[in-house]
Amino acid sequence: MSIIIDSSKRVLIQGITGREGRARAKLMRNFGTNVVAGCTPGKGGESVEGVPVFNTVDEAVKSVDGIDISVVFIPAAQVKAAALEAISAGVKFLVLVPDRVPVWDAMEIYAAAQVAGAKFVGPNTLGVLSPGLNGGVLGMIGGRAESARQWFKPGHVGIISRSGGMTSSCGYYLGQKSIGLSTLVHVGGDSALGLRIPEVALMFESDPDTKAIVIFGEIGGSQEEQLAELIQQKKVTKPVIAYIGGAAAKEGTRFSHAGAIIEGNRGTHAGKVKALREAGATVVTSFGELPQATLDVLMTNNIPLMSEAGSTVAAPNPNVWTTAVTQIKPNEVRVRGYDIADLMGKVSFGQAVYLILRGELPTAEVGRLMDAMLVASIDHGATPPSALAARTVASTGATLSASVAAGIMSINQHHGGAIADAAIIMKRVIDRAEVGRCTLDVSAQEVLDEEKTAGRRVPGFGHRYHSNDPRTARLFALAKEAGVEGLYLDAAHAIERRFAVSGKRLPMNVDGALGAILSQLGFPADNGVMNGLFMIARVPGLVAHVMEEKTRMTPMRRIDPVAHSYDGPGSRKLD
Repeated sequence: MSIIIDSSKRVLIQGITGREGRARAKLMRNFGTNVVAGCTPGKGGESVEGVPVFNTVDEAVKSVDGIDISVVFIPAAQVKAAALEAISAGVKFLVLVPDRVPVWDAMEIYAAAQVAGAKFVGPNTLGVLSPGLNGGVLGMIGGRAESARQWFKPGHVGIISRSGGMTSSCGYYLGQKSIGLSTLVHVGGDSALGLRIPEVALMFESDPDTKAIVIFGEIGGSQEEQLAELIQQKKVTKPVIAYIGGAAAKEGTRFSHAGAIIEGNRGTHAGKVKALREAGATVVTSFGELPQATLDVLMTNNIPLMSEAGSTVAAPNPNVWTTAVTQIKPNEVRVRGYDIADLMGKVSFGQAVYLILRGELPTAEVGRLMDAMLVASIDHGATPPSALAARTVASTGATLSASVAAGIMSINQHHGGAIADAAIIMKRVIDRAEVGRCTLDVSAQEVLDEEKTAGRRVPGFGHRYHSNDPRTARLFALAKEAGVEGLYLDAAHAIERRFAVSGKRLPMNVDGALGAILSQLGFPADNGVMNGLFMIARVPGLVAHVMEEKTRMTPMRRIDPVAHSYDGPGSRKLD
Protein backbone atom coordinates (compact mmCIF):
# COMPACT_ATOMS: atom_id res chain seq x y z
CA MET A 1 0.00 0.00 0.00
CA SER A 2 0.99 3.65 -0.05
CA ILE A 3 -0.20 7.08 0.95
CA ILE A 4 -1.28 9.98 -1.29
CA ILE A 5 -0.55 8.36 -4.67
CA ASP A 6 -1.29 4.99 -6.26
CA SER A 7 -2.17 3.87 -9.77
CA SER A 8 -5.91 4.40 -9.19
CA LYS A 9 -5.61 8.16 -8.55
CA ARG A 10 -6.64 10.32 -11.51
CA VAL A 11 -4.03 13.04 -11.98
CA LEU A 12 -4.13 16.46 -13.67
CA ILE A 13 -1.00 18.45 -14.57
CA GLN A 14 -1.45 22.23 -14.53
CA GLY A 15 1.13 23.80 -16.84
CA ILE A 16 1.62 20.60 -18.82
CA THR A 17 2.60 22.42 -22.02
CA GLY A 18 5.62 24.14 -20.43
CA ARG A 19 9.13 22.72 -20.46
CA GLU A 20 8.93 21.28 -16.93
CA GLY A 21 5.33 20.17 -17.38
CA ARG A 22 6.17 18.20 -20.51
CA ALA A 23 9.28 16.59 -19.01
CA ARG A 24 7.55 15.59 -15.78
CA ALA A 25 4.44 14.37 -17.59
CA LYS A 26 6.72 11.89 -19.34
CA LEU A 27 8.28 10.83 -16.02
CA MET A 28 4.93 10.38 -14.32
CA ARG A 29 3.29 8.46 -17.16
CA ASN A 30 6.31 6.23 -17.72
CA PHE A 31 6.40 5.41 -14.00
CA GLY A 32 2.76 4.37 -14.09
CA THR A 33 0.93 7.43 -12.76
CA ASN A 34 -2.62 7.69 -14.09
CA VAL A 35 -2.28 11.13 -15.72
CA VAL A 36 -5.65 11.75 -17.36
CA ALA A 37 -5.54 15.45 -18.22
CA GLY A 38 -3.46 18.59 -18.52
CA CYS A 39 -4.41 22.23 -18.22
CA THR A 40 -2.89 25.37 -19.78
CA PRO A 41 -5.07 28.41 -20.59
CA GLY A 42 -5.18 28.95 -24.33
CA LYS A 43 -3.76 25.50 -25.14
CA GLY A 44 -6.99 23.53 -25.00
CA GLY A 45 -7.25 20.84 -27.65
CA GLU A 46 -3.54 20.05 -27.69
CA SER A 47 -1.98 16.82 -26.44
CA VAL A 48 1.21 16.20 -24.44
CA GLU A 49 2.59 12.65 -24.09
CA GLY A 50 -0.84 11.40 -25.14
CA VAL A 51 -2.57 13.47 -22.43
CA PRO A 52 -5.40 15.80 -23.54
CA VAL A 53 -4.95 19.47 -22.65
CA PHE A 54 -7.81 21.72 -21.48
CA ASN A 55 -8.08 25.48 -20.99
CA THR A 56 -9.40 25.32 -17.42
CA VAL A 57 -9.35 22.89 -14.52
CA ASP A 58 -13.17 22.86 -14.39
CA GLU A 59 -13.27 21.88 -18.07
CA ALA A 60 -10.76 19.08 -17.43
CA VAL A 61 -12.68 17.77 -14.39
CA LYS A 62 -15.94 17.60 -16.33
CA SER A 63 -14.39 16.16 -19.50
CA VAL A 64 -12.51 13.28 -17.87
CA ASP A 65 -15.11 12.49 -15.22
CA GLY A 66 -13.22 13.69 -12.17
CA ILE A 67 -9.71 14.54 -10.92
CA ASP A 68 -8.20 13.30 -7.65
CA ILE A 69 -4.86 15.15 -7.69
CA SER A 70 -3.44 18.18 -9.47
CA VAL A 71 0.32 18.69 -9.90
CA VAL A 72 1.23 22.33 -10.52
CA PHE A 73 4.16 23.21 -12.82
CA ILE A 74 3.78 26.94 -13.46
CA PRO A 75 5.71 30.10 -12.47
CA ALA A 76 5.56 30.96 -8.77
CA ALA A 77 3.59 34.16 -9.32
CA GLN A 78 0.67 32.22 -10.82
CA VAL A 79 0.64 29.33 -8.33
CA LYS A 80 -1.99 30.88 -6.07
CA ALA A 81 -4.46 31.41 -8.91
CA ALA A 82 -3.85 27.89 -10.26
CA ALA A 83 -4.23 26.27 -6.83
CA LEU A 84 -7.40 28.18 -6.01
CA GLU A 85 -8.82 27.26 -9.42
CA ALA A 86 -8.16 23.56 -8.76
CA ILE A 87 -9.63 23.69 -5.26
CA SER A 88 -12.71 25.53 -6.56
CA ALA A 89 -13.16 22.81 -9.22
CA GLY A 90 -13.30 20.14 -6.51
CA VAL A 91 -9.77 18.73 -6.65
CA LYS A 92 -8.96 17.47 -3.15
CA PHE A 93 -5.18 17.11 -3.32
CA LEU A 94 -2.53 19.34 -4.89
CA VAL A 95 1.23 19.14 -5.34
CA LEU A 96 2.74 22.63 -5.62
CA VAL A 97 6.16 22.10 -7.20
CA PRO A 98 7.44 25.68 -7.82
CA ASP A 99 9.73 27.45 -5.37
CA ARG A 100 9.67 31.17 -4.50
CA VAL A 101 5.89 31.16 -4.00
CA PRO A 102 5.11 34.20 -1.83
CA VAL A 103 4.36 33.28 1.78
CA TRP A 104 1.04 35.14 1.79
CA ASP A 105 -0.02 33.23 -1.35
CA ALA A 106 0.77 29.91 0.35
CA MET A 107 -1.25 31.00 3.39
CA GLU A 108 -4.25 31.89 1.20
CA ILE A 109 -4.03 28.51 -0.52
CA TYR A 110 -3.93 26.82 2.90
CA ALA A 111 -7.03 28.73 4.07
CA ALA A 112 -8.96 27.85 0.91
CA ALA A 113 -7.95 24.19 1.20
CA GLN A 114 -9.12 24.07 4.81
CA VAL A 115 -12.55 25.39 3.85
CA ALA A 116 -12.88 22.95 0.91
CA GLY A 117 -11.55 19.91 2.78
CA ALA A 118 -8.56 19.71 0.45
CA LYS A 119 -4.85 19.10 1.15
CA PHE A 120 -1.62 19.97 -0.62
CA VAL A 121 2.11 19.28 -0.54
CA GLY A 122 4.53 22.16 -1.03
CA PRO A 123 5.26 24.74 -2.24
CA ASN A 124 8.88 24.09 -3.26
CA THR A 125 8.51 20.31 -3.36
CA LEU A 126 9.90 17.56 -5.57
CA GLY A 127 6.67 15.72 -4.87
CA VAL A 128 5.59 12.25 -3.78
CA LEU A 129 6.53 8.77 -5.00
CA SER A 130 5.20 5.32 -4.18
CA PRO A 131 7.18 2.39 -5.68
CA GLY A 132 5.75 -0.86 -6.99
CA LEU A 133 3.35 -2.05 -9.66
CA ASN A 134 0.45 -0.07 -8.18
CA GLY A 135 2.47 3.02 -7.30
CA GLY A 136 2.96 6.37 -8.95
CA VAL A 137 4.92 9.59 -8.83
CA LEU A 138 3.70 13.16 -8.46
CA GLY A 139 6.25 15.81 -9.40
CA MET A 140 9.84 15.03 -10.27
CA ILE A 141 11.32 12.56 -7.74
CA GLY A 142 13.75 10.21 -9.48
CA GLY A 143 14.25 12.43 -12.51
CA ARG A 144 13.51 9.59 -14.95
CA ALA A 145 11.13 6.67 -14.62
CA GLU A 146 13.96 4.22 -15.28
CA SER A 147 16.18 5.53 -12.47
CA ALA A 148 13.21 5.87 -10.12
CA ARG A 149 12.29 2.20 -10.63
CA GLN A 150 15.89 1.14 -10.12
CA TRP A 151 16.45 3.15 -6.96
CA PHE A 152 13.14 2.70 -5.15
CA LYS A 153 11.66 -0.74 -4.49
CA PRO A 154 8.35 -1.46 -2.73
CA GLY A 155 8.56 -2.12 0.99
CA HIS A 156 7.51 -0.92 4.41
CA VAL A 157 9.48 2.26 5.17
CA GLY A 158 7.93 5.68 4.65
CA ILE A 159 10.23 8.65 4.04
CA ILE A 160 9.43 12.25 5.00
CA SER A 161 12.00 14.86 4.02
CA ARG A 162 12.39 18.63 4.16
CA SER A 163 15.03 18.50 1.41
CA GLY A 164 14.21 17.57 -2.17
CA GLY A 165 17.61 16.13 -3.05
CA MET A 166 17.84 14.25 0.21
CA THR A 167 14.41 12.69 -0.36
CA SER A 168 15.88 10.80 -3.30
CA SER A 169 19.17 10.22 -1.46
CA CYS A 170 17.37 8.68 1.51
CA GLY A 171 15.47 6.32 -0.78
CA TYR A 172 18.55 5.46 -2.83
CA TYR A 173 20.81 4.67 0.13
CA LEU A 174 18.09 2.68 1.90
CA GLY A 175 17.73 0.73 -1.34
CA GLN A 176 21.44 -0.08 -1.21
CA LYS A 177 20.66 -1.86 2.07
CA SER A 178 17.81 -3.76 0.33
CA ILE A 179 15.23 -1.71 2.21
CA GLY A 180 11.97 -1.20 0.33
CA LEU A 181 9.75 1.86 0.63
CA SER A 182 6.03 2.52 0.90
CA THR A 183 6.04 6.23 -0.04
CA LEU A 184 8.56 9.07 -0.26
CA VAL A 185 7.21 12.53 0.57
CA HIS A 186 9.10 15.81 0.18
CA VAL A 187 7.02 18.21 2.27
CA GLY A 188 8.80 21.23 0.78
CA GLY A 189 11.47 23.66 1.84
CA ASP A 190 9.43 26.81 2.44
CA SER A 191 8.28 28.25 5.75
CA ALA A 192 4.55 28.11 4.89
CA LEU A 193 3.56 24.60 3.81
CA GLY A 194 0.55 22.40 3.28
CA LEU A 195 1.26 18.93 4.70
CA ARG A 196 4.13 18.99 7.17
CA ILE A 197 6.14 16.26 8.85
CA PRO A 198 3.60 15.65 11.69
CA GLU A 199 0.63 15.33 9.31
CA VAL A 200 2.46 12.99 6.95
CA ALA A 201 3.64 10.89 9.90
CA LEU A 202 0.01 10.45 10.98
CA MET A 203 -0.85 9.32 7.44
CA PHE A 204 1.94 6.73 7.62
CA GLU A 205 0.68 5.69 11.06
CA SER A 206 -2.72 4.90 9.47
CA ASP A 207 -1.18 3.04 6.53
CA PRO A 208 -1.12 -0.70 7.36
CA ASP A 209 1.78 -1.40 5.03
CA THR A 210 4.13 1.26 6.42
CA LYS A 211 5.98 -0.28 9.37
CA ALA A 212 8.64 2.39 10.05
CA ILE A 213 9.21 6.07 9.24
CA VAL A 214 12.48 7.74 8.19
CA ILE A 215 12.81 11.51 8.65
CA PHE A 216 15.28 13.90 7.02
CA GLY A 217 14.79 17.02 9.13
CA GLU A 218 16.46 20.40 9.33
CA ILE A 219 16.90 23.30 11.68
CA GLY A 220 14.15 25.89 11.77
CA GLY A 221 10.46 25.64 12.51
CA SER A 222 8.90 23.12 14.85
CA GLN A 223 7.90 20.22 12.62
CA GLU A 224 10.31 17.75 14.20
CA GLU A 225 9.38 18.79 17.75
CA GLN A 226 5.68 18.35 16.91
CA LEU A 227 6.44 14.88 15.62
CA ALA A 228 8.18 14.15 18.93
CA GLU A 229 5.01 15.20 20.73
CA LEU A 230 2.93 12.81 18.60
CA ILE A 231 5.32 9.99 19.52
CA GLN A 232 5.09 10.90 23.21
CA GLN A 233 1.29 10.91 22.96
CA LYS A 234 1.33 7.45 21.27
CA LYS A 235 -0.36 8.92 18.21
CA VAL A 236 2.66 7.78 16.19
CA THR A 237 3.66 4.33 17.40
CA LYS A 238 5.72 3.06 14.50
CA PRO A 239 9.54 3.22 14.77
CA VAL A 240 10.98 6.58 13.70
CA ILE A 241 14.57 6.94 12.48
CA ALA A 242 15.75 10.52 11.92
CA TYR A 243 18.64 12.69 10.80
CA ILE A 244 18.56 16.45 11.45
CA GLY A 245 20.70 18.66 9.20
CA GLY A 246 22.30 21.93 10.24
CA ALA A 247 24.21 20.96 13.37
CA ALA A 248 26.68 23.83 12.99
CA ALA A 249 24.14 26.56 12.25
CA LYS A 250 23.86 29.55 14.63
CA GLU A 251 20.97 31.93 15.30
CA GLY A 252 19.89 33.75 12.15
CA THR A 253 21.50 31.17 9.88
CA ARG A 254 19.46 29.89 6.97
CA PHE A 255 20.25 26.27 6.15
CA SER A 256 19.64 25.99 2.41
CA HIS A 257 15.84 26.34 2.56
CA ALA A 258 13.62 29.29 3.40
CA GLY A 259 11.99 27.32 6.21
CA ALA A 260 15.30 26.24 7.74
CA ILE A 261 16.31 29.20 9.87
CA ILE A 262 17.01 29.43 13.59
CA GLU A 263 15.26 32.29 15.38
CA GLY A 264 16.24 32.77 19.02
CA ASN A 265 15.97 29.39 20.75
CA ARG A 266 13.42 28.04 18.28
CA GLY A 267 14.25 25.40 15.73
CA THR A 268 17.74 24.52 16.92
CA HIS A 269 19.48 21.31 15.95
CA ALA A 270 20.09 20.35 19.57
CA GLY A 271 16.47 20.99 20.52
CA LYS A 272 15.12 18.82 17.73
CA VAL A 273 17.52 15.96 18.42
CA LYS A 274 16.76 16.09 22.15
CA ALA A 275 12.98 16.11 21.63
CA LEU A 276 13.02 13.17 19.23
CA ARG A 277 15.41 11.07 21.30
CA GLU A 278 13.43 11.68 24.50
CA ALA A 279 10.29 10.58 22.63
CA GLY A 280 11.97 7.29 21.70
CA ALA A 281 13.02 7.95 18.10
CA THR A 282 16.40 6.77 16.77
CA VAL A 283 18.39 9.88 15.80
CA VAL A 284 21.71 9.49 13.95
CA THR A 285 24.49 12.07 14.06
CA SER A 286 25.51 11.83 10.39
CA PHE A 287 23.49 11.16 7.27
CA GLY A 288 25.77 8.25 6.35
CA GLU A 289 24.57 6.39 9.46
CA LEU A 290 20.89 6.58 8.47
CA PRO A 291 20.68 3.47 6.21
CA GLN A 292 22.36 1.13 8.71
CA ALA A 293 20.35 2.54 11.60
CA THR A 294 17.15 1.93 9.63
CA LEU A 295 18.23 -1.61 8.82
CA ASP A 296 18.99 -2.25 12.50
CA VAL A 297 15.55 -0.98 13.55
CA LEU A 298 13.79 -3.13 10.94
CA MET A 299 15.71 -6.24 11.97
CA THR A 300 15.07 -5.58 15.67
CA ASN A 301 11.34 -5.21 15.03
CA ASN A 302 11.16 -8.17 12.59
CA ILE A 303 9.97 -5.89 9.78
CA PRO A 304 10.48 -7.37 6.27
CA LEU A 305 12.91 -5.40 4.12
CA MET A 306 11.04 -5.70 0.85
CA SER A 307 7.55 -6.32 -0.50
CA GLU A 308 6.27 -7.27 -3.92
CA ALA A 309 3.36 -5.44 -5.54
CA GLY A 310 2.45 -3.99 -2.16
CA SER A 311 2.26 -7.31 -0.34
CA THR A 312 4.88 -8.73 1.95
CA VAL A 313 7.03 -11.39 0.36
CA ALA A 314 6.75 -14.56 2.39
CA ALA A 315 9.93 -15.77 4.02
CA PRO A 316 11.46 -18.63 2.04
CA ASN A 317 11.00 -22.19 3.23
CA PRO A 318 14.04 -22.90 5.44
CA ASN A 319 14.53 -26.25 3.68
CA VAL A 320 14.46 -24.83 0.13
CA TRP A 321 16.69 -22.08 -1.16
CA THR A 322 15.41 -19.61 -3.72
CA THR A 323 16.93 -17.52 -6.51
CA ALA A 324 15.65 -14.41 -8.26
CA VAL A 325 18.20 -14.56 -11.11
CA THR A 326 17.10 -17.18 -13.63
CA GLN A 327 14.09 -19.49 -13.87
CA ILE A 328 14.38 -22.79 -15.72
CA LYS A 329 11.32 -24.69 -16.99
CA PRO A 330 10.98 -27.36 -19.66
CA ASN A 331 11.77 -25.67 -22.99
CA GLU A 332 12.01 -22.25 -21.32
CA VAL A 333 14.76 -20.12 -19.78
CA ARG A 334 13.85 -16.79 -18.14
CA VAL A 335 16.50 -14.31 -16.97
CA ARG A 336 15.03 -11.87 -14.45
CA GLY A 337 11.63 -12.79 -15.88
CA TYR A 338 12.54 -12.28 -19.54
CA ASP A 339 12.46 -15.20 -21.99
CA ILE A 340 16.11 -15.60 -23.03
CA ALA A 341 15.10 -16.57 -26.57
CA ASP A 342 13.22 -13.29 -26.82
CA LEU A 343 16.25 -11.34 -25.58
CA MET A 344 18.57 -12.99 -28.09
CA GLY A 345 19.14 -10.74 -31.08
CA LYS A 346 17.16 -7.91 -29.48
CA VAL A 347 19.36 -6.72 -26.62
CA SER A 348 23.12 -6.18 -26.52
CA PHE A 349 25.48 -8.04 -24.23
CA GLY A 350 25.84 -4.88 -22.14
CA GLN A 351 22.08 -4.71 -21.69
CA ALA A 352 22.00 -8.39 -20.71
CA VAL A 353 24.80 -7.89 -18.16
CA TYR A 354 22.93 -4.90 -16.71
CA LEU A 355 19.72 -6.95 -16.55
CA ILE A 356 21.20 -9.94 -14.76
CA LEU A 357 23.06 -7.76 -12.23
CA ARG A 358 20.40 -5.09 -11.60
CA GLY A 359 17.19 -6.97 -12.32
CA GLU A 360 15.83 -4.54 -14.93
CA LEU A 361 16.55 -3.94 -18.62
CA PRO A 362 18.23 -0.61 -19.34
CA THR A 363 17.41 1.59 -22.30
CA ALA A 364 19.21 0.92 -25.57
CA GLU A 365 21.35 4.01 -24.93
CA VAL A 366 22.40 2.83 -21.49
CA GLY A 367 23.01 -0.63 -23.00
CA ARG A 368 25.34 0.95 -25.54
CA LEU A 369 27.13 2.67 -22.67
CA MET A 370 27.42 -0.66 -20.85
CA ASP A 371 28.88 -2.21 -24.00
CA ALA A 372 31.44 0.59 -24.19
CA MET A 373 32.48 0.11 -20.55
CA LEU A 374 32.97 -3.60 -21.10
CA VAL A 375 35.00 -2.95 -24.26
CA ALA A 376 37.10 -0.34 -22.42
CA SER A 377 38.25 -2.99 -19.94
CA ILE A 378 38.64 -5.95 -22.30
CA ASP A 379 42.47 -5.85 -22.15
CA HIS A 380 45.42 -3.61 -21.29
CA GLY A 381 48.32 -5.59 -22.61
CA ALA A 382 50.49 -8.29 -21.05
CA THR A 383 51.73 -6.28 -18.07
CA PRO A 384 48.67 -6.30 -15.73
CA PRO A 385 48.84 -8.99 -13.00
CA SER A 386 45.85 -10.89 -14.37
CA ALA A 387 47.45 -11.33 -17.82
CA LEU A 388 50.82 -12.28 -16.33
CA ALA A 389 49.20 -14.78 -13.96
CA ALA A 390 47.13 -16.36 -16.72
CA ARG A 391 50.09 -16.66 -19.08
CA THR A 392 52.39 -18.01 -16.35
CA VAL A 393 49.93 -20.77 -15.45
CA ALA A 394 49.29 -21.51 -19.13
CA SER A 395 53.03 -21.95 -19.69
CA THR A 396 52.97 -24.89 -17.26
CA GLY A 397 50.59 -26.81 -19.52
CA ALA A 398 47.49 -26.03 -17.45
CA THR A 399 44.09 -26.05 -19.11
CA LEU A 400 42.43 -22.95 -20.53
CA SER A 401 39.97 -22.82 -17.65
CA ALA A 402 42.68 -23.15 -14.99
CA SER A 403 44.82 -20.49 -16.67
CA VAL A 404 41.97 -18.01 -17.05
CA ALA A 405 40.90 -18.75 -13.46
CA ALA A 406 44.40 -17.82 -12.29
CA GLY A 407 44.06 -14.50 -14.07
CA ILE A 408 40.67 -13.83 -12.54
CA MET A 409 41.95 -14.72 -9.06
CA SER A 410 44.54 -11.95 -9.38
CA ILE A 411 41.82 -9.31 -9.85
CA ASN A 412 41.54 -7.87 -6.37
CA GLN A 413 41.88 -4.63 -4.43
CA HIS A 414 45.00 -3.39 -6.23
CA HIS A 415 44.12 -4.70 -9.70
CA GLY A 416 40.58 -3.90 -10.77
CA GLY A 417 39.61 -2.53 -7.36
CA ALA A 418 40.40 1.07 -8.28
CA ILE A 419 36.98 1.40 -9.94
CA ALA A 420 35.08 0.91 -6.69
CA ASP A 421 37.69 2.83 -4.68
CA ALA A 422 37.30 5.82 -7.02
CA ALA A 423 33.51 5.61 -6.66
CA ILE A 424 33.84 5.65 -2.86
CA ILE A 425 36.00 8.80 -3.03
CA MET A 426 33.40 10.47 -5.25
CA LYS A 427 30.65 9.56 -2.80
CA ARG A 428 32.66 11.17 -0.01
CA VAL A 429 32.86 14.35 -2.06
CA ILE A 430 29.10 14.30 -2.70
CA ASP A 431 28.16 13.58 0.91
CA ARG A 432 30.50 16.25 2.27
CA ALA A 433 29.07 18.83 -0.15
CA GLU A 434 25.51 17.89 0.80
CA VAL A 435 26.03 17.95 4.54
CA GLY A 436 28.29 21.01 4.51
CA ARG A 437 26.17 22.85 1.94
CA CYS A 438 29.26 23.68 -0.11
CA THR A 439 30.19 23.26 -3.76
CA LEU A 440 31.60 20.00 -5.09
CA ASP A 441 34.89 21.77 -5.83
CA VAL A 442 35.27 22.87 -2.21
CA SER A 443 34.33 19.41 -0.99
CA ALA A 444 36.72 17.76 -3.47
CA GLN A 445 39.60 19.92 -2.26
CA GLU A 446 38.91 18.98 1.36
CA VAL A 447 38.81 15.28 0.50
CA LEU A 448 42.03 15.52 -1.52
CA ASP A 449 43.73 17.35 1.35
CA GLU A 450 42.69 14.56 3.72
CA GLU A 451 44.05 11.89 1.38
CA LYS A 452 47.31 13.78 0.95
CA THR A 453 47.73 14.19 4.72
CA ALA A 454 47.09 10.46 5.18
CA GLY A 455 49.64 9.65 2.47
CA ARG A 456 47.10 7.87 0.30
CA ARG A 457 46.94 7.92 -3.50
CA VAL A 458 43.58 8.95 -4.94
CA PRO A 459 42.33 6.07 -7.14
CA GLY A 460 40.97 6.76 -10.59
CA PHE A 461 43.32 9.65 -11.40
CA GLY A 462 46.70 9.53 -13.13
CA HIS A 463 48.16 6.56 -15.02
CA ARG A 464 51.53 4.86 -15.41
CA TYR A 465 51.30 4.91 -19.21
CA HIS A 466 48.71 7.47 -20.24
CA SER A 467 48.96 11.21 -19.65
CA ASN A 468 45.49 11.42 -21.19
CA ASP A 469 43.66 8.09 -20.98
CA PRO A 470 41.96 7.71 -24.40
CA ARG A 471 39.07 5.73 -22.92
CA THR A 472 37.92 8.36 -20.44
CA ALA A 473 36.66 11.07 -22.80
CA ARG A 474 34.88 8.50 -24.97
CA LEU A 475 33.05 7.00 -22.00
CA PHE A 476 31.86 10.42 -20.82
CA ALA A 477 30.71 11.29 -24.33
CA LEU A 478 28.67 8.09 -24.50
CA ALA A 479 27.29 8.75 -21.02
CA LYS A 480 26.09 12.15 -22.21
CA GLU A 481 24.45 10.56 -25.26
CA ALA A 482 22.67 8.10 -22.95
CA GLY A 483 21.40 10.89 -20.70
CA VAL A 484 23.48 9.62 -17.79
CA GLU A 485 24.42 12.65 -15.74
CA GLY A 486 24.42 13.70 -12.13
CA LEU A 487 26.40 14.13 -8.96
CA TYR A 488 28.89 11.28 -9.42
CA LEU A 489 30.02 12.57 -12.80
CA ASP A 490 30.12 16.11 -11.43
CA ALA A 491 32.18 14.97 -8.44
CA ALA A 492 34.65 13.16 -10.71
CA HIS A 493 35.21 16.30 -12.76
CA ALA A 494 35.49 18.38 -9.58
CA ILE A 495 38.32 16.15 -8.33
CA GLU A 496 40.06 16.43 -11.70
CA ARG A 497 39.76 20.24 -11.58
CA ARG A 498 41.22 20.42 -8.08
CA PHE A 499 44.22 18.35 -9.16
CA ALA A 500 44.76 20.76 -12.06
CA VAL A 501 44.50 23.83 -9.80
CA SER A 502 46.99 22.35 -7.36
CA GLY A 503 49.60 22.15 -10.11
CA LYS A 504 49.74 18.35 -9.93
CA ARG A 505 47.76 17.51 -13.06
CA LEU A 506 46.33 14.01 -12.65
CA PRO A 507 43.71 13.52 -15.34
CA MET A 508 40.98 10.98 -14.77
CA ASN A 509 41.79 7.48 -15.99
CA VAL A 510 39.40 4.78 -17.12
CA ASP A 511 38.92 3.50 -13.55
CA GLY A 512 37.71 6.92 -12.43
CA ALA A 513 35.37 7.21 -15.40
CA LEU A 514 33.97 3.72 -14.78
CA GLY A 515 33.51 4.40 -11.07
CA ALA A 516 31.60 7.62 -11.75
CA ILE A 517 29.37 6.23 -14.50
CA LEU A 518 28.60 2.92 -12.78
CA SER A 519 27.71 4.77 -9.57
CA GLN A 520 25.45 7.13 -11.49
CA LEU A 521 23.74 4.09 -13.02
CA GLY A 522 23.06 2.77 -9.53
CA PHE A 523 25.75 0.11 -9.17
CA PRO A 524 26.95 0.13 -5.53
CA ALA A 525 30.63 0.48 -4.78
CA ASP A 526 30.64 -1.52 -1.57
CA ASN A 527 29.49 -5.01 -2.57
CA GLY A 528 32.06 -6.12 -5.17
CA VAL A 529 29.84 -5.76 -8.23
CA MET A 530 32.16 -3.21 -9.85
CA ASN A 531 35.05 -5.65 -9.55
CA GLY A 532 32.73 -8.28 -10.99
CA LEU A 533 32.03 -6.11 -14.02
CA PHE A 534 35.76 -5.68 -14.52
CA MET A 535 36.14 -9.47 -14.45
CA ILE A 536 33.34 -9.91 -17.00
CA ALA A 537 35.05 -7.44 -19.29
CA ARG A 538 38.57 -8.83 -18.87
CA VAL A 539 37.80 -12.54 -19.48
CA PRO A 540 38.01 -12.34 -23.32
CA GLY A 541 41.41 -10.67 -23.01
CA LEU A 542 42.62 -13.36 -20.63
CA VAL A 543 41.40 -16.10 -23.01
CA ALA A 544 43.32 -14.43 -25.85
CA HIS A 545 46.51 -14.22 -23.76
CA VAL A 546 46.24 -17.87 -22.67
CA MET A 547 45.64 -19.10 -26.20
CA GLU A 548 48.57 -17.06 -27.49
CA GLU A 549 50.82 -18.41 -24.72
CA LYS A 550 49.87 -21.98 -25.57
CA THR A 551 50.28 -21.64 -29.33
CA ARG A 552 53.24 -19.27 -29.72
CA MET A 553 55.46 -19.64 -26.67
CA THR A 554 57.66 -22.37 -25.23
CA PRO A 555 56.52 -24.11 -22.04
CA MET A 556 57.79 -23.03 -18.62
CA ARG A 557 59.39 -19.87 -19.96
CA ARG A 558 60.40 -16.94 -17.77
CA ILE A 559 57.85 -14.23 -18.58
CA ASP A 560 59.19 -10.70 -18.32
CA PRO A 561 56.37 -8.23 -17.57
CA VAL A 562 58.02 -5.35 -19.46
CA ALA A 563 60.60 -6.56 -21.98
CA HIS A 564 58.25 -7.64 -24.72
CA SER A 565 57.17 -6.19 -28.03
CA TYR A 566 53.98 -6.07 -30.10
CA ASP A 567 53.82 -7.78 -33.51
CA GLY A 568 50.07 -7.75 -34.23
CA PRO A 569 48.14 -5.76 -36.85
CA GLY A 570 49.07 -2.12 -37.38
CA SER A 571 46.77 0.81 -36.70
CA ARG A 572 43.30 0.13 -38.11
CA LYS A 573 40.09 2.18 -38.19
CA LEU A 574 36.45 1.17 -38.18
CA ASP A 575 34.54 1.66 -41.44
